[in-house]
Amino acid sequence: MNQKGVTLIEVLIAVTLLSLLSVGMFLAMRVGLNAYTKADTKLMDNRRAAGAQRILEEELEGFMPVMALCGASLGPAGPMIRTPFFQGEPDVLRLVSTFSLQQGWRGQPQVLEMFVIPGEPKGVRLVVNENLYTGPVGAGRFCTATRQFLPVEAGPQSFVLADKLAFCRFTYLIPSRNPNDPPVWQPEWTNPQIWPLAIRVEMAPLETDPSVVQPITVTAPIYLHRNPGTNYGDL
Repeated sequence: MNQKGVTLIEVLIAVTLLSLLSVGMFLAMRVGLNAYTKADTKLMDNRRAAGAQRILEEELEGFMPVMALCGASLGPAGPMIRTPFFQGEPDVLRLVSTFSLQQGWRGQPQVLEMFVIPGEPKGVRLVVNENLYTGPVGAGRFCTATRQFLPVEAGPQSFVLADKLAFCRFTYLIPSRNPNDPPVWQPEWTNPQIWPLAIRVEMAPLETDPSVVQPITVTAPIYLHRNPGTNYGDL
């Protein structure tokens, strides 16, 4: 009498094929999820780098030509010296800007402190501090005399604009002494009678990766038609 059914070998073959199919599907899903995670991470890094560069440009383009009563940090009894509020050095840039990190162009003017600090574990990073601008006396808390500013310090409220940099430095486009000569880029702002025509932030990544957006040099023109040596009623 013939009996219908499956043998043990056929069952083992079927289970083995099903196991192999399950493993293959699992590996395919894992590869797909890893690729999605890597793509999402690179996309976020690209957005972060592009956003930081845009913020940096807008902060520089929002530069305000204000005066400060330097010496306010020494107390009310100390001498007050009226001077243009702008510190332009190779690794420190201090100015007043109409652009705010928190509120954008709709916010109140801020005293910006951009400076370069060592990175972790190597390289450097570009950091910015924001302090509310309250007027010439408030700005005077950051300086003690003409073009003598207090040291900058990184704190819990400091915002990292760019990290993992091989170098980062500020340069300033200064009009030439001869009107017939073109302006020149200098590593330091030394003439308190003339505002810089542009500010450049030169930076390069610590490790080059063509697959992601890299920090690049940012140049922001400064459109000012005021002389620091002239007294204006709104300053």
